[in-house]
Amino acid sequence: MDLDVLNMFVIAGGTLAIPILAFVASFLLWPSALIRIYYWYWRRALGMQVRYANYDDYQFCYSYRGRPGYRPSILMLHGFSAHKDMWLSIVKFLPKNLHLVCVDMPGHEGTTRSALDDYSISGQAKRIHQFVECIKLNRRPFHLVGTSMGGNVAGVYAAQYPEDICSLTLICPAGLPSTTDSKFIKQLRELQESESIDRIPLIPSTPEEMADMLKLCSYIRFKVPQQILQGLVDVRIPHNDFYRKLFLEIVDEKSRHSLHENMSKIKAPTQVIWGKQDQV
Repeated sequence: MDLDVLNMFVIAGGTLAIPILAFVASFLLWPSALIRIYYWYWRRALGMQVRYANYDDYQFCYSYRGRPGYRPSILMLHGFSAHKDMWLSIVKFLPKNLHLVCVDMPGHEGTTRSALDDYSISGQAKRIHQFVECIKLNRRPFHLVGTSMGGNVAGVYAAQYPEDICSLTLICPAGLPSTTDSKFIKQLRELQESESIDRIPLIPSTPEEMADMLKLCSYIRFKVPQQILQGLVDVRIPHNDFYRKLFLEIVDEKSRHSLHENMSKIKAPTQVIWGKQDQV
């Protein structure tokens, strides 16, 4: 084989080996960084752009796609301990000509976290209203979507600011009383009675606890590699103290049934989506 051709293969092989080795090293040593890169790439692929909005000294982080038009804009509120990127799996199915806004809820991801803030459901609804006013989303009534904790906040928002909302979608919303307690609710009652807040199932601190949480929150069973579980835990651990504080706030009497207490005030057409196998 010609020496120049051999050198070309060596150089090409070395060039390919560098990103492969970088990927393997990231997967083994810094799985949390790989997860962040994954979300960054997915946002870019879907055309979602990240922006910040300020209300006095409070900062909101959000992603958006499209511009306001004749169709209502859509604001999406994520659930407990999640972030704006959880909606990407839904965004990919929505028409690109819709104006979509996904905001980090108070204290989450890029939105300001303050020990003095009111993290009750009502307090969060007020913060979201500040965000809406910041980006002038309520120039025209918009469609509001919320899931779990975000569904509770969305319902209270629609009740408290009816002029902002043209329609509402609640996906397995929190804030409603249940006629029968699920295994998860019974477990929460036991934790409250024992005053043990270190074993909340939705706040994992080990890969094993993360695997248990994924089983609790997903009906479809899938095996997640240990390194990915570790990466997911690494991303969450610095925020776990906040998550505990927030969790205790939203299950407190002040917030536990907020949606139920405000349902009669909701005037907008409302769609409710709920999985039959929901364990939470």
